[in-house]
Amino acid sequence: MRIKLESIYKTFKPVEVLKDINLEILDNEFVSIVGPSGAGKSTLLHLIGTLEKPDKGSVKYDDKDIYKLNDKELSNFRNKNIGFVFQFHHLLPEFSAIENVMLPALIAGISKEKASEKAERLLTELNLNHRLTHKPQELSGGEQQRVAIARALINDPKFLLADEPTGNLDSQNAEEVINLFKRLHTQANLTIILVTHQESFANISDRIIHIKDGCIVK
Repeated sequence: MRIKLESIYKTFKPVEVLKDINLEILDNEFVSIVGPSGAGKSTLLHLIGTLEKPDKGSVKYDDKDIYKLNDKELSNFRNKNIGFVFQFHHLLPEFSAIENVMLPALIAGISKEKASEKAERLLTELNLNHRLTHKPQELSGGEQQRVAIARALINDPKFLLADEPTGNLDSQNAEEVINLFKRLHTQANLTIILVTHQESFANISDRIIHIKDGCIVK
């Protein structure tokens, strides 16, 4: 499934954040989006991930304009096809690691038993089998980010979208996350779209997209 953006404009008054964005992302491609602060990187990622709607233009997944779907259809599409990882983990503090990971699966209608089994397997693969019942405040920053990544993967998404996923981590934990993304791309056949300021992270991708002042630049 490929993604195609055509003539995308987005304004947060009075600032025009994105201007005439045209972009195609191929199946199983690993793309990094880089640029200075305020360039529009996160807004572009949110538009691709259906978290923001463009003012003009279209976002197509396999030639289907997703913003022509109604809110319920769009929510279902997002839940089944897209996994998100953010700089701040957005884990629910009252839930354990395994419960946080289970949530998207439960929303998708998977039984509690199957969601629990799958969440435990993912956390074990991420070397967190000893942290299943720990709450976020009991985990290190790196552990919280791995829980967030497991949560993003629970519904077997076709696309993994990450917004500065190492921005809040020390160098050792950032390196672990970088290696994990490498492995996910090669082993899970995921299309990955990454926003990052870290050159070492961007360089592992298949292609780097540079954004400046809301425009894609060469």
